[in-house]
Amino acid sequence: MKVKFHRNFEKLYDKLPDKIQKRFEERLIIFVGNPSDPTLRDHSLTGEWQGCRSINITGDYRALYEAQDEETIIFVAIGTHSQLYS
Repeated sequence: MKVKFHRNFEKLYDKLPDKIQKRFEERLIIFVGNPSDPTLRDHSLTGEWQGCRSINITGDYRALYEAQDEETIIFVAIGTHSQLYS
């Protein structure tokens, strides 16, 4: 699996506290090794984010991604539940 990061994701990521950035990096390792790992709570989204999927970073933080093709995903956004879904 090839992982890419959208420019918007990178801007949001840079603004996160170090603790959350580290947690994302830990979850990314899990995701690359096993995208269906239950700790990620991976699920599809509807509405504004239809076509994207979400993984759980912490209790409140989510990272959103979409499949670019069969082998490549791109992370498009990261933030708290209220920041992403308001």
